[in-house]
Amino acid sequence: MSAIIEVSGVAKTFRQPKRLPGLGGAIRSLFSRDYTEVRAVQDVSFAIAPGEAVGYLGPNGAGKSTMIKMMTGILVPTAGSLSVLGREPHAHRMTNAAEIGVVFGQRSQLWWDLPVRDSFDLHRHIYEVPEARFADNLAFLTTMLGMADYLDRPVRQLSLGQRMRAEIAMALLHDPKILFLDEPTIGLDVVAKDAVRKFLAQINRERGTTIILTTHDLQDIEEICPRLIMVDDGKLLFDGELPRLRAALGSRRRLRLEFGSDPGPITLTTARLVTDDGAAKHFLLDAEDTSILDVLTELGSGYDLKDVTLEEPAIEEVIRTFYQSKPQRAAEAL
Repeated sequence: MSAIIEVSGVAKTFRQPKRLPGLGGAIRSLFSRDYTEVRAVQDVSFAIAPGEAVGYLGPNGAGKSTMIKMMTGILVPTAGSLSVLGREPHAHRMTNAAEIGVVFGQRSQLWWDLPVRDSFDLHRHIYEVPEARFADNLAFLTTMLGMADYLDRPVRQLSLGQRMRAEIAMALLHDPKILFLDEPTIGLDVVAKDAVRKFLAQINRERGTTIILTTHDLQDIEEICPRLIMVDDGKLLFDGELPRLRAALGSRRRLRLEFGSDPGPITLTTARLVTDDGAAKHFLLDAEDTSILDVLTELGSGYDLKDVTLEEPAIEEVIRTFYQSKPQRAAEAL
């Protein structure tokens, strides 16, 4: 399957004027300026197939939003090549905009003093969406995102969660092939986040909409995006699925064995003891191919074992471990 987005050796450099201290520095800046170059994105390459849901992760200042803006045509790459739907985004912004949807978590496309429905209707005219198709999409999105109660309320009266659901709906009214989301759940409460996540996973699964998502909420990634692209300092560190990332770091699965009474010290080759609470003992399984059966076989039958619990490492732990161990981990993972 051919890629819907192709990024090859893309870089983006910004020139920022140096600010000199004091009144003398301000006066000097009026007549001559020195600049520093900031490399927001450095030699990044990846390809995304139609229908994929990809999480684009990195700490603040890693170049995530810059890459999103280049893929949507807002910014022009300094170097490399970038193709979205077979076109250079910045060179074909109007054509490209008709086939993509964009949601920036801290910037609104809705008209502040107009009812939500009026913003949607204006969107229909801008994108020339046929009335029948618009009506079908509006009905579907209203039902799935629970917007019926506030469609006729001014945007300024909406809660943050209601507004974000309306923002996502607006970005999808014209049936975009790709949906770009930059921090869509920022500031939302637990209920609103859950509704947004379930909806995004559904449209990706049922409608085949390609999703590119940047977020700091790692649960967004776990529930929506099977594939991760991780960046830092503008550089690509990892591109693959979460299980592959876990495998690259060592599985670090946690195993809890609960006994009827304290059996005393237990030493195993298949698991590493990390906490001994007497009747409950906690182990780490460092090897990816180690199973519970392997541990129980080594443990043997001479214990009053009551319960066994196995937990996969949380995605927060996996990604934190990855960033703490870069760059050597990045080389291994790639």
